[in-house]
Formats: sequence, structure tokens, C-alpha cells
Amino acid sequence: MIPSQARAARALIGMTQGTLAEAAGVSLSTVVDFERERRAVATPSVSAIRAALEAAGVEFIPENGGGAGVRLRK
Repeated sequence: MIPSQARAARALIGMTQGTLAEAAGVSLSTVVDFERERRAVATPSVSAIRAALEAAGVEFIPENGGGAGVRLRK
């Protein structure tokens, strides 16, 4: 997952950064820093953010020549 996917995923499901941080069990600053690419965020934290978004119904689309993306799971 890349930062732009996290931002798009949150927008898709209407989740705030604070709600995502709580669901992922990370600090708000971790979510903000990851999405804004302020610093390198630890892999376990990125995994937790991704898992929280997936649990909320987001599916991540890998880079496949058309660009990485997100969509709602059926």
C-alpha cells in the first residue's frame, strides 16, 4: 500500500484519519505522517493501517500497468 492508496481508501469509505488510527491501533501522527509522506513509517504500522482499511471494506488493487488503486469489496 502506498500513501495515496490510503488517502483514497479513507475517502472511499468516509473514514477520518483519527478513526483509522484508532481502528489500526496506531497513533494519529503515524497515519498523518504516512499519508503525507513526512517520514518512513514502520512496516508493522503500515500493515495495521492496511488491515483496518480492508476490514472496513476496501480492496487494494496492485500496480498492474494501469496504476495502483482501491475499490470497495463486493
